[in-house]
Amino acid sequence: MENVLSWGKNVVKYGVSLVHLGTSGLSTSSKRVTSTQSYSSVGALFEIKLEETELNGRSNQSVVSEFIFLGLCDSWELQAVLLVIFSSLYLITILGNIFIVLLITADLHLHCPMYFLLANLSFIDLCLSSVTTPKMITDFLKANKTISFGSCMCQIFFGHFFGGGEMVLLVSMAYDRYVAICKPLHYSSIMNTQMCIRLVMISWITGFVHSISQLAIIIQLPFCGPRELDSFFCDIPLVIKLACVDTYVLEILINADSGVLATVCFILLLISYSYILLTLCHQSKDGASKAFSTCTAHITVVMLFFGPCIFIYLFPLNITWVDKFLAVFYAAITPLLNPVIYTLRNKEIKIAIRRL
Repeated sequence: MENVLSWGKNVVKYGVSLVHLGTSGLSTSSKRVTSTQSYSSVGALFEIKLEETELNGRSNQSVVSEFIFLGLCDSWELQAVLLVIFSSLYLITILGNIFIVLLITADLHLHCPMYFLLANLSFIDLCLSSVTTPKMITDFLKANKTISFGSCMCQIFFGHFFGGGEMVLLVSMAYDRYVAICKPLHYSSIMNTQMCIRLVMISWITGFVHSISQLAIIIQLPFCGPRELDSFFCDIPLVIKLACVDTYVLEILINADSGVLATVCFILLLISYSYILLTLCHQSKDGASKAFSTCTAHITVVMLFFGPCIFIYLFPLNITWVDKFLAVFYAAITPLLNPVIYTLRNKEIKIAIRRL
């Protein structure tokens, strides 16, 4: 029994000594921590600030809530005038293109490949003008012209979607005129319903592939400021310059993407209309006059559409007022001129209007 008690006393003494040892160790370590904090307070503060800066930088690069448009001008008086002008132009564009689509759909005399393609062109122009013009009109009434990041990406996607589709559709219309004038005996067998649908589907698919390839590049870029766009809508050449990384190689890829599509379409158009004009020179005067009138309308639309595209994407001038003028012409004026040109220069359209 005595042995057990003596063993218990020894255990208690050993435990107490461990407690004292731990307490002295904690006090010593706390003194060291206090000493370290007192000597390195500036360094610790710097490390904390550095970590906060890195976290803020990462969050800014990953999420941008909106971009700011500088618009066409700063004067409120001039913006009021532009509001009336562009609202009228947009209304005429919408009504004109809808009228052509409904006219071609309703009139059985216009159910032929050329007018089927023309109706699709009017529909694309209707959509293309609606991508940017409504936002531009409403911004004339605002002091702060902002657009969310998602809406900006949508403008880029649909702008290139409808723009790329229209390029291919203009080539399809040129091919239709080439077959009608250069191979009139085979026209009905070549330009059948399946071929017309196939040409329209190719234009839509090409526009989608072109647009999604552009968007896939730019949507992954980090944006951390500045956020100002010296324009009235989002387009890749302007938005990509706001990225927080070196975009030189990406700009080359994007310009090559747009440039290849525009160049190939433009070359095909030149070849088609060159063959057409050469063929017209050897036809009778009456037939050549009618065909030449139709082709003139087509060529005019091609030049009006591809002209701004060439100087915006292929050979940018980097002059602010010129870039804004070309952007306005491409986004708001060209979709208006297409129905006007085809209506005023096409006799069959005029006859169909009289039949209403």
